[in-house]
Amino acid sequence: MKVSSNSLYIVSTPIGNLDDITLRALEVLKKSDIVLCEDTRHSIKLLNYFKIKKKLVSYHKFNEKKQVSKIIEYINQGKILSLISDAGTPLLSDPGRLLVNQCVDKEIEVIPIPGVSSITSAMSISGFKDQFLFYGFLPKTENQLEKVLTSLSQNSFSQIFFIPSIKINFYLQKFKKYYSGRKLLIAKEITKIHESFIRENIDDIKKLNIPIKGELTVIISEKNIKSIVFDKEKIVNKAKKYLKKYSLKDTVDLILDSEKISKKKIYNLCLNIKNEKNY
Repeated sequence: MKVSSNSLYIVSTPIGNLDDITLRALEVLKKSDIVLCEDTRHSIKLLNYFKIKKKLVSYHKFNEKKQVSKIIEYINQGKILSLISDAGTPLLSDPGRLLVNQCVDKEIEVIPIPGVSSITSAMSISGFKDQFLFYGFLPKTENQLEKVLTSLSQNSFSQIFFIPSIKINFYLQKFKKYYSGRKLLIAKEITKIHESFIRENIDDIKKLNIPIKGELTVIISEKNIKSIVFDKEKIVNKAKKYLKKYSLKDTVDLILDSEKISKKKIYNLCLNIKNEKNY
């Protein structure tokens, strides 16, 4: 195959089983003058396994701003450069966006070399609807996490997250709060010897006590819209009762605590009742 100089190759690498690498990825790595990688100690094992000897240059989130101009200079000199991550497809919750955008701005061709991704691998065996959103790593702080999940949980699509195994129980509790009624798949060590998958209803899942290392790919199923029934008579009766004691805002909040219906729909219903003043 032809490998072009003055180009940047985004090369997908295995997420565990090294035999998952593609023939095209091997060819590009063999012809590259420089391979950019997150951790040279990790990537040298991959290249050694396939008997590829190339110059490795460290490129990660802590030095990417410093490295970009030098990398662009290498490419302009006619060198063939490849970017890999520690595992899987680069730029998906991994560094590289800054470099790609610089190449685009300078009209340097950026060429993808497709391959393994834990996102599509886990999704393919989930059994969930394939209209999905990939978020990546969730916020670590509780306040930020609450804001993000409040927004994401309103979306009906399947959703994919990367979660550090050490924090899995913390996030599971939050999922139970925001994604009640949905299903969940936890993919552990995909393609490796101890590969396993945990499938459970979110409402039923309990604290995980099994030893887990590394990062987990977690998928939450689509929202079952049909299960949400709007009982107008029930809401009206509640609204009339609450409006005798509370403000419109407090009435809406009280109903939202027990009814899984859009806030806008409840607000409009309560407003109409309040305006009628016959409760």
